[in-house]
Amino acid sequence: MSQKKPWAGRFSEDTDALMETFSESVSFDWRLYRQDIRGSIAHARMLQAAGVLSEEDFGDIERGLREIESDIERGAFQWSESLEDVHMNIEAELTRRIGDAGKRLHTGRSRNDQVATDMRLYLREGIDRIASAMTGLQRTLVDLAGKEAGTIMPGYTHMQSAQPVTLGHHILAWNEMLDRDYQRLLDCRERVNVSPLGAAALAGTGYPIDRQMTADELGFGGVCANSLDAVSDRDFVIEFGAAAALIMVHLSRIAEELVLWSSEGSGFVELGDAFCTGSSIMPQKKNPDVAELIRGKSGRVSGNLVALLMVMKGQPLAYNRDNQEDKEPLFDSMDTVEAGLRVFSAMFTQVTFHREAMYRAASRGHPTATDLADYLVRKGVPFRDAHGVVARIVDHAARDRLQLEQVPLSVMQQHSDAIGADVYDVLTLEGSVASRNHVGGTAPEQVTIAAENAARRLQERGA
Repeated sequence: MSQKKPWAGRFSEDTDALMETFSESVSFDWRLYRQDIRGSIAHARMLQAAGVLSEEDFGDIERGLREIESDIERGAFQWSESLEDVHMNIEAELTRRIGDAGKRLHTGRSRNDQVATDMRLYLREGIDRIASAMTGLQRTLVDLAGKEAGTIMPGYTHMQSAQPVTLGHHILAWNEMLDRDYQRLLDCRERVNVSPLGAAALAGTGYPIDRQMTADELGFGGVCANSLDAVSDRDFVIEFGAAAALIMVHLSRIAEELVLWSSEGSGFVELGDAFCTGSSIMPQKKNPDVAELIRGKSGRVSGNLVALLMVMKGQPLAYNRDNQEDKEPLFDSMDTVEAGLRVFSAMFTQVTFHREAMYRAASRGHPTATDLADYLVRKGVPFRDAHGVVARIVDHAARDRLQLEQVPLSVMQQHSDAIGADVYDVLTLEGSVASRNHVGGTAPEQVTIAAENAARRLQERGA
């Protein structure tokens, strides 16, 4: 039997059962219970300070809400779909327990500003957890980068061997991507951290409320400046959705490289057994499942962003029921990103890099061709002419199945008389990476400095 809804005063018939099932949200928005109770206590305290609630009523409300919170946390609370959502479930139970005082809680408030407040509180906490998980992963990566500052590996463009780099430099590139993601999270948090409470349904309220008081109690940095906007827009959820999608895209790119590097064709890395699985038919298989799942889950988070955008795009001011559909994409993206960051961080503690395989791969494909061109430029040859000379030498080497450093000096000199015996000094992998000795370069010295600077920045976060 359905329960009487707090808003049912003007309705003479019960809600259709199909409509009730279709419209309920408590099956997923129950996750907001802590935020809902916290917001309700702050609202009630403000009403008591304003003289709208008696001290006795406030005491009963706070006690009742604390008891309900305790019941929910120990699994003793009965949720009812007929009461639609987390807000009405808690309010109805509060009223059942404490009587008329529970009915006074909603004075000067609407579910519109209530849910907007709950969502901002929930998202703020989630951003803080994700930022902490991001910092943990970055610390793991930066530590690895420092250890691998001198490990030579191939750098690619178009998936073709391009120039030698160091593994530490490559890992720090991952860290830079994640660092921008972290900054976006902080930037998003600033816009999340404003209080809509007091906007009521859309126009504010005639009661003598103190919006700054509730904002302060809830830890908000300020209050939403316009009551219509406060209850109707979910751009703060969308902004987080965009930041979450970018995080997952970056994790997916890293995951893709790990999948490639762990393949038999590369053999650059071995992932720990705890983060791989086997095959049900092929006993030799060791599959990089975590990396593949990260790659796959990036699609659902990007999809959640699109869903959030579509929820918002056609809504006139002010609140519309469409906004009920913001929660499941938000919850899913938040769960997926946080879990992805934490499992990635754990996985990287059990990664083994095969330095010899990386070095062998870096030697193939004439990766020091650009160094040879630069050598000619330093000898006075214009760069475009040097480019052509080197291309012809590479062509000769390819025909004879030689690496550049194996091409005889006499053959090189057939293409340019600027080439001397010292040319072989610039054709080694070590010489190539060492020559990129500037800020942002792949020289081991610069990678060590960059890793130390990155570690210092992470330490300053205090997370």
